[in-house]
Amino acid sequence: MREKIVGREEECERLEDCLRGETAQLIIVYGRRRVGKTFLINEFFDQKFAFKVTGAYKQPKAVQLRHFMMELNRRTGETLPEARDWDQAFEYLRDYLGRLDPNEKQIVFLDEMPWMDTQKSGFLAAFEWFWNDWASAQDHFVFIVCGSASAWLDEKFANNRGGLFNRQTCRLYLKPFQLSETEEFLKQKGIQWTRYEIAECYMIMGGIPFYLNQLKSRYSLSQNIDSIFFRKQGELWDEFDHLFSTLFTNSDAYVRIAEALSRKNGGLTREEIGNATGIAVNGTLTKMLNHLISSGFARVSSFYGKQKKDQRYQLSDPYTAFYFKYIKDHYGKDEHFWSNSLDNPSRRAWTGLAFEQLCKEHIPQIKRRLGISGVLSAEYVWQTRGDAELGIPGTQIDLIIERRDRVINLCEMKFSVEEYMIDKTYDALLRNKMESFRRMANSRASLQITMITTYGVRRNMYSGWIQSQVVLDDLFQKITD
Repeated sequence: MREKIVGREEECERLEDCLRGETAQLIIVYGRRRVGKTFLINEFFDQKFAFKVTGAYKQPKAVQLRHFMMELNRRTGETLPEARDWDQAFEYLRDYLGRLDPNEKQIVFLDEMPWMDTQKSGFLAAFEWFWNDWASAQDHFVFIVCGSASAWLDEKFANNRGGLFNRQTCRLYLKPFQLSETEEFLKQKGIQWTRYEIAECYMIMGGIPFYLNQLKSRYSLSQNIDSIFFRKQGELWDEFDHLFSTLFTNSDAYVRIAEALSRKNGGLTREEIGNATGIAVNGTLTKMLNHLISSGFARVSSFYGKQKKDQRYQLSDPYTAFYFKYIKDHYGKDEHFWSNSLDNPSRRAWTGLAFEQLCKEHIPQIKRRLGISGVLSAEYVWQTRGDAELGIPGTQIDLIIERRDRVINLCEMKFSVEEYMIDKTYDALLRNKMESFRRMANSRASLQITMITTYGVRRNMYSGWIQSQVVLDDLFQKITD
């Protein structure tokens, strides 16, 4: 069944290594909700599990235990007594697994484990005891722990400082598809779109397989977006309501942070987030921001030439950004909203901002096109209010690539339906940006303007000094870590 898996080559190779391992394996699989974690494990192992159970969302300990025992009864063909607690439940599991053939790999899959660890349930302590006391010594066992609550898996499991400290043998963080994998996934569904359309789709849904799977080949892109997001009771009409609430306790605070970030494409500092949300600027806010990053909803960008406290947090999840921009206030009002807004200036402005975020998710492809894949580099954002006395205007650069070979690429990103034309006004803007950066950032590196566009820059009297270009096709190059 592995032929159904799109991409995920590295993840499959690492799972193969675990299967070939000569000792017990404890694998953690995590990533953004809907990114395809359960699908990958089910398909890779062809559903051939010695035991599999899935945590139930917002259900008490008694329900979690009952589900666990129901599955154990199905596997054993017995009717075991109810487990009074998790210690006893894992003792039952130990007894069952101990009877299986030790000459074959036995796969145990605990899906949505964070949901099993209800308050004061003793689940994690019981699992620690089960693993350390017995399962870790059974060389033919492969245990897979999976969940969308990446913050829980990071804090309570992967970075556990108690009985599970340094016990995992493999950590798989599933990222959203790249553009190349999105294209492959859509082709598998019989959807033949241009790369321009696929890029626009990506700017709405990101590379999230569950969302992409809702697309219908008989519809155009605009018709699909209307049907999925704006039609009453469409497939994903209430997705956002579930997205944050299933991942975070105190989800309202996380939503406030995400909404604040959605209003500032260039990102916000920690202090600015606190001011925008009313959340105290302390360790709790830092932890929440780290949770959003580990769960795939935000990224942190360093500010060129500044200290860590000046880092900018940006909303990196395309669906969440699209929700705050359009779905939140327009759902149900016009079931053809997206089709009807085709020539809306607001939509054209949105595509430009969303394309910038898409580019930041494809830095390796940009570096490959620039021929610097093997050159150590770092990415930054930068802005200045300028200096009126010196005649330096305020400006902002959303992507800077600083290379170890003392070259800095100042990247400009433009999403257009044809070759992008640099006119006199934009030419002056680019030159001002370069000069402002050179003087205000006090940079002595060689500066290059890099244009990242859909179809390239049209040759004219203003295009000759553009040192390097990246086009949409370059972003579709497949790169594995």
